Amino acid sequence: MEDMKIFAVMPCALFTFTGCSEKKVGQEDYSITPVPFTSVTITDNFWGPRIKRNHEITIPIAFHQSEITGRIKNFEVAGGLKEGTFSSMYAYDDSDVYKIIEGASYSLQTIPDPVLEAYLDSLIYKIGMAQEEDGYLYTNRTIMGDSASKMAGPERWINVEKASHELYNVGHMYEAAVAFYDATGKSSLLDIAVKNADLIYETFGWNKLERTPGHQEIELGLIKLYRATGNHDYLDLARFFLDARGPGGRKQLQQHLAVCDQDEAVGHAVRACYMFSAMADLAAIQNDTAYIKAIDRIWEDIVYRKTYVTGGIGTEAGNEGFDDPYVLPNRKAYCETCASVGNVFVNHRLFLLHGEAKYYDVLERTLYNSLLSGVSLSGDHFFYPNPLESAGEHERSEWFGCACCPSNISRFIPAFPGYIYATKADELFINLFVDDSAEFLLNGSSLPVKQSTNYPWDGKVEISLFPSESEKFKVKLRNPGWANQVAIPGDLYRFMENEPAGSTVLINGQPADYQKSDGYIVLNRKWKAGDIITYELPMEIQRIVADKRVKADIDLFAVQRGPLVFCAEWPDSEDGRILDLRFDKDPPFTTRFEPDLLDGTQIIKTKTSDPVLSREVTLIPYHLWSNRGPGEMMVWLPLENKLN
Repeated sequence: MEDMKIFAVMPCALFTFTGCSEKKVGQEDYSITPVPFTSVTITDNFWGPRIKRNHEITIPIAFHQSEITGRIKNFEVAGGLKEGTFSSMYAYDDSDVYKIIEGASYSLQTIPDPVLEAYLDSLIYKIGMAQEEDGYLYTNRTIMGDSASKMAGPERWINVEKASHELYNVGHMYEAAVAFYDATGKSSLLDIAVKNADLIYETFGWNKLERTPGHQEIELGLIKLYRATGNHDYLDLARFFLDARGPGGRKQLQQHLAVCDQDEAVGHAVRACYMFSAMADLAAIQNDTAYIKAIDRIWEDIVYRKTYVTGGIGTEAGNEGFDDPYVLPNRKAYCETCASVGNVFVNHRLFLLHGEAKYYDVLERTLYNSLLSGVSLSGDHFFYPNPLESAGEHERSEWFGCACCPSNISRFIPAFPGYIYATKADELFINLFVDDSAEFLLNGSSLPVKQSTNYPWDGKVEISLFPSESEKFKVKLRNPGWANQVAIPGDLYRFMENEPAGSTVLINGQPADYQKSDGYIVLNRKWKAGDIITYELPMEIQRIVADKRVKADIDLFAVQRGPLVFCAEWPDSEDGRILDLRFDKDPPFTTRFEPDLLDGTQIIKTKTSDPVLSREVTLIPYHLWSNRGPGEMMVWLPLENKLN
């Protein structure tokens, strides 16, 4: 392990989940490089409090819940530190602990916390004690032996293609190991991960045990281990786990066809997104055009036919996944929080492959709506599904028996700043608009950047550049589809308004010369320290209608302002009734910021259609619903009279 310490002691710009593990010299990867979250300091009132709350509330709660539900005790019992039996609900519960360690490690890199670091040290010691001599790590089997859970099966790997999640578990452990090493320089968890990965490499592969994981995830973990260690065995194993899938298996598990032959999104949405993400990573590293073509086809199927207006994916609880094209029911919508996280992963990687803003248009829609809906403003209650309509039956929970969503949120939030910027040679991509300061390398030179904005409430963004010397390079500002009358790539949703308001760009107060390319405003000039780009995005209230093939949304409209989708919710109605509201085709709209509502939020005011009993209706951003208790809510608003 000593050679790892030479190249992994500092955060770097190579893409992973966070953009944070340094690659060995000579490794190929994405031509576009995300600026790592460790190079970005968030200073706004939207994301900043969420990152702080995740550190102070969500991560401690997640560890506490892991203790009281027996997840951590399982490692202690497996390691001989305590007596007892397997304590938690599911055989794969080890994975939640790993994800929380990953999130805590990311958080440590921006919020130093000796108490949290000491806790992680003790927890990793327990994980190491639970690891079997040959590297196997799966507490249910280690504790229970032949009496292991039916999900696990009577012996190692026998049920790996279905429900054991032996490989899924350790994939999350690999990701946590790299994150902890990056955060602390300690190889304790990385040593455990390498020992386990070596066992799995010896066990699985062509002419070995030719089985694939029922829940994809180890592929992503192995690629991170490859990036961290340079060991090509891990890359080869990730490739095997993808290429050995199909044909003839279950659609639910994406095993029905070879991955390169798949052209639609089917089955479990989270598993699918993790698989597509791993395919993108391998496509970048190995320049595999067959993988790229397959992912491109599948992306179009998702975005053009199977995405909710909130950016959520996954239609039904029954399969936690995709349905037929245009089948998008609202009250039964599943839109699992983990699937939203996975959707962000996929679109981020496709941007890194292709450099087109349309992927960030989808990413941003998911991020600000379906994903953020998954966690309460207080940081201690969570949604598993995120429906678009409720009669009061939906309420955030403190925890879940299957707790993948809270632990996924805990690892995503601290890594969010790594999605704002990216670079390629002499090009700086600004993909998200967040009040922040950052410093990173562009074309070999240090470039400090400062964004000043009140986004997403306001569309004005000031970007200050501070190159050490005057230098020519390109600044590529994402010009969001919603600012150009494009609700989402494809025709699944469209805005009812006809003319885009347009964006304005100034440099040092003067109109800027620019070109447009791939969804970006491209500013190509010689920049000097103190240059200021003023970018103003239109924040008109816009109404959305769905493709007529979406039966659930016929004669309904949704409301969007900037990246935010709005909803009507029960506390803003005198009688708590929302679902019986009806609206004219052209209702009036006004908007204002309410500093004392829901930690401060933009609201939209409109009126119902009844000429005698017309009611004023308040709309709030969808991601804020259910922070005031359960009750009626709807995103899609019914029209009194049918649309033409």
